[in-house]
Amino acid sequence: MLIDGYGRVVDYLRISVTQRCNFRCKYCMPKTPFSWVPHENLLSYEELFLFVKVAIDEGVKKIRITGGEPLVRKDIDKFIKMISDYAPDIDLALTTNGFFLKHYAKLLKEAGLKRINMSVDTLVPQKAAMLAQRSVLHEVLEGLEEALKAGLKVKINTVALKGINDDELVYLLEFAKERNCEIRYIEYMENTHANDELVGLRASEILDIISKKYTIKEVGKAPNSPSTSYEIDDGYKFGIIDPHKHDFCDSCNRIRLSAEGLLIPCLYFEEALSIKDAIKKGDIAAATEVLRKVLQNKPQKNKWEAAKENEVSNRAFYQTGG
Repeated sequence: MLIDGYGRVVDYLRISVTQRCNFRCKYCMPKTPFSWVPHENLLSYEELFLFVKVAIDEGVKKIRITGGEPLVRKDIDKFIKMISDYAPDIDLALTTNGFFLKHYAKLLKEAGLKRINMSVDTLVPQKAAMLAQRSVLHEVLEGLEEALKAGLKVKINTVALKGINDDELVYLLEFAKERNCEIRYIEYMENTHANDELVGLRASEILDIISKKYTIKEVGKAPNSPSTSYEIDDGYKFGIIDPHKHDFCDSCNRIRLSAEGLLIPCLYFEEALSIKDAIKKGDIAAATEVLRKVLQNKPQKNKWEAAKENEVSNRAFYQTGG
């Protein structure tokens, strides 16, 4: 069992298989050049899998594949199959912007993937093009339909932004409900890589907007979930991920592994330790020791709740996944 310095059980590993992304979303990496880390700097799937086996054997029960955009890395379905074959019962999921999903959904399902989280911030093509800085909505929605057709469980993630999609939050909820998908609204997480003109909606503002049409009841958080669940009149449940809330980190059970071998204890902070050399040498004991140190270094809380004016995270989400 993996336990951090505050007694929290860590059983969830998020693996960023690439920093590359075909979008330039304004809340993530709007000015990042279309370049990539040289392939030789990345851990291969086989090397990543060496650590995955350690993590599973030590008690990890849930793995999520992220990026960047994970579907831009070749043969991602083969990596998913490695994990699924080793631990068929593991909760294996992937986060994607959905653009390439129509080509991969069936392959991912056959490889053993169980769930997908995908970003849908708007149903208006012009807004989607403005946020992603390219025309994307048609392909994203096609990808969503293909994922559902393949039998994958889909959650929709929506970053709630003032003056951009605040007028669509109800429509997006109804869009998700019609497809039997859960929607989760995400409070915008301020970071130095984002467009500094963006202003996010807090949970209370999101609820105020939805309550103009629906009666809402708070259901609460599932154990270890970053999302607070709510229910509307007909029983449909949606979530809000609110990192600015004081108790957001209390049950955090996550660590992150980057494509370059950095083990990252917290999404907000930049502190990390590398397992790259140990894994390249096949030294599992040394990689496990790094894992133990990262767990002890895992902070108790992020700083989004208490951040002072002009104090934001330096974390590049495209390097670690969300």
